[in-house]
Amino acid sequence: MTSALWWLLLLAVVLALIAGLLVSAETALQRVSQARVEEMERDEVRGATRLLVVLNDRARYINVLLFMSTLASVSATVVLTIVFLQVISTTEWLAAVVTILISVVVSYVAIGVAPRTLGRQNADRIALRAAGPARFLAMILGPITTLLILLGNALTPGKGYREGPFETQLELRELVDLAEADSVIEDEERQMIQSVFELGETIAREVMVPRTEMVFIDRDRNLRQALSLGLRSGYSRIPVIGENHDDIVGVVYLKDVMHRVFDERDAEQAETVASLMRPAVFVPDTKQVDELLREMQAARVHLVMVVDEYGGTAGLVTIEDILEEIVGEIADEHDTEAPEVSEISEGAFRVSSRMDVDDFAELVDIDVVGADEGVETVLGLMAKRLGRVPIPGARVEVEGWLLVAEHGAGRRNRIATVLATRIPPEVDND
Repeated sequence: MTSALWWLLLLAVVLALIAGLLVSAETALQRVSQARVEEMERDEVRGATRLLVVLNDRARYINVLLFMSTLASVSATVVLTIVFLQVISTTEWLAAVVTILISVVVSYVAIGVAPRTLGRQNADRIALRAAGPARFLAMILGPITTLLILLGNALTPGKGYREGPFETQLELRELVDLAEADSVIEDEERQMIQSVFELGETIAREVMVPRTEMVFIDRDRNLRQALSLGLRSGYSRIPVIGENHDDIVGVVYLKDVMHRVFDERDAEQAETVASLMRPAVFVPDTKQVDELLREMQAARVHLVMVVDEYGGTAGLVTIEDILEEIVGEIADEHDTEAPEVSEISEGAFRVSSRMDVDDFAELVDIDVVGADEGVETVLGLMAKRLGRVPIPGARVEVEGWLLVAEHGAGRRNRIATVLATRIPPEVDND
């Protein structure tokens, strides 16, 4: 080979090394944590302030580095092709094959795997050193990369990416899964983080307390009745209705009732719920939960009413309902997991409120069929016979058995168990 070809070969090697360095810098900028850089800035680490400027517009600098690494790698391949065409001038196809094989190996190892591995393993150090060159290149080449992104979006069907498909949306869900697989975080933490992402895909209808489990109070009830209902049901906020359950006129807070009764004892009987109720907030059942949470926080509202497409009451949502989507079911220290059926004594059973009504009928030997009643559970049977949602202490007689709803479970105070007692037959004294 002539000296000119040796210089071209050296140029190809240098270009490949530059491409590898650029890929390593790009990977490090993607990987480095902004919180970590802010901590380094407080510790006065050299270059941290410059790096923080880059991270505030991360996508722009990554686009530039990607453009330059592509330019360098392609240039290296072209120069290498020229060299081998001169060396193997008699057989052009052989020169092309050799160039392709060498370019693939170099691109995969020296430009692909190795730099990305280094960028991930030493993200902080490489990012600190790459921040200055990245800012310089962005100042010169920024308009070119923007133009190329626009061109790519124009040639691509559908909606394009304003900052390119390689903008720093780091596929956080996949990273979270990888972190859990590498034992960096626990499985419970992974599930919690994934639940945060899913909030944006969840609507109010999926997290609400359905209308069938809501407790209402008439606006004409007095404060003593409201206080009694709140204490028996375990709810501190109760929707107030007018003509029917679709006519929500406000929400009464048990705290307000207690304050009023404490200040004016006669108000228990003299004043009605309507005098203390607060305005109700209504949201459609298709409302995104993450947006709803932000609005509830901003408005300092703890409870909102959910309405369906026809304007009827579908349910209600509290901040706790949304938090449960992230952290799971919130229960208190009184909650225990009870068996579905336990025999208290002869003729007395404690059963789960969600026990199948047909199984319950078979247990206590009564002629009740869930399909005929239009219900599936014991609690549903109680609600059907009562004509309202049962609260703790609610009683109903069914085929010679007395069913009593027992204490609520969980934050929503759902009825956990039902006490079923056989009613003794009346003794005829004649």
